[in-house]
Amino acid sequence: MKYDLVVIGAGPGGFDCAVQAAGLGLKTALVERSALGGTCLNRGCIPTKLMLGATSAIEELHAQARVKVADGEIRVDWTALQDRKDKLLAGTRKAMAARLKTAGVDLYDGEARVAGPGRVEVSAETASVVLEYADLVVATGCRPSSFPGLAPDGEAVLDSDGFLALENMPESLIVIGAGFIGLEMAQTAHRMGAKIHLFDALDRVASLEDPEVSKALQSVFRRWKWDVRTGVKVASVVTKEGRALLTLDDGSEVEAEKALIAVGRRPNTRDLGLEALGAELVGPGWIKTDECLRAADHVYVVGDANGRIQLAHAASNQARYAALRLAGRIDAPYAHGPVPSVLYGSPECMRVGLMPSDLEKAGRDCATTSAQWAANPIAQAHAATQGFVKVVWSEGRVVGVTAVGHDASRFCTAATIMVREGWTREQAEELIFAHPTLDEALMHALLGE
Repeated sequence: MKYDLVVIGAGPGGFDCAVQAAGLGLKTALVERSALGGTCLNRGCIPTKLMLGATSAIEELHAQARVKVADGEIRVDWTALQDRKDKLLAGTRKAMAARLKTAGVDLYDGEARVAGPGRVEVSAETASVVLEYADLVVATGCRPSSFPGLAPDGEAVLDSDGFLALENMPESLIVIGAGFIGLEMAQTAHRMGAKIHLFDALDRVASLEDPEVSKALQSVFRRWKWDVRTGVKVASVVTKEGRALLTLDDGSEVEAEKALIAVGRRPNTRDLGLEALGAELVGPGWIKTDECLRAADHVYVVGDANGRIQLAHAASNQARYAALRLAGRIDAPYAHGPVPSVLYGSPECMRVGLMPSDLEKAGRDCATTSAQWAANPIAQAHAATQGFVKVVWSEGRVVGVTAVGHDASRFCTAATIMVREGWTREQAEELIFAHPTLDEALMHALLGE
């Protein structure tokens, strides 16, 4: 079969690229070895948010109980939640398949491998087929990473995939890795009653965030009575007598019913055969790309596989660019602008643009203004007043915004627009912020009030 474009991988990047390319008139094929939606839909962002959403009422009740205005108990049926998750994901995959059909994209189930310039072989259980292409887009995503001594065994030691498939929530959980994945899954387990033991080799939780955000998070975890240990090295974690046993470099041990390994992710690029086309793989397998997301002649890479930004919306943005470029609609280098990120749970964290440390490294002027969550009426209404908003300025313009607190993700898009447009204080003064809303916390931070 001959195509203008063959896309390998049907996660957010690959799926969006295929649909948009077809809509722009390119004859397009999409290859997926597993399930439509990739990691984000099936084993990552979406199932994690379903679990956080289903358990959020537990944290809300605890917050109101702390201020002595409510009491009681909320019990989440974990089996029912898993069933609902599976049904919702299956429904989304069905809708995605229908969209591909409507767009005229040919979907091939199987393992893809480059068979030579302009040719991809797709191997399925019963047969193989060779697809000829004018251009190739690789969007194969990534998978959970592990290290010697820190490898999931499918028993008491799990990776994120294993955690999301748990039939029952454990009464205690060791979490190795205090990044987004580890913290979101730890919060779900905490709400379900698990005792949390959190470990990270770096000196603070959520190390990619502003240090003040990390400090605020750590304060919340202490209040929840989590056992948090940062700046420590884990020697090993194994299943022993049906339970997880963690050993630190100093020889001390911690035992729990289960352990979650959340130490990062690595690309799904092994055995694709891209080197034969001139592509270069770096580190654990990230595919090196130029300013146009090109890895070799007629080969483009979008999403996690290129190692630029591991976020689903970043992959979709790259996919749109690739589709437009391949259709001849644009020729400029790829420029993504500010990319927002959110750590979900309670509290939430959001960040977009440059932080003070970034400006310091670049030798640029830096100023910050902030506002506390405690003064916000919506935060007060939810009895969740811990947190703040910080606006980062350079030469009188907004270059970054970060926040930690109840529902901080609500003004993520507004903050992204402000950073992208480089707002001044005068622009913030001209905007009317509704009252009462969480957005007022952003307003007060912008105005330095």
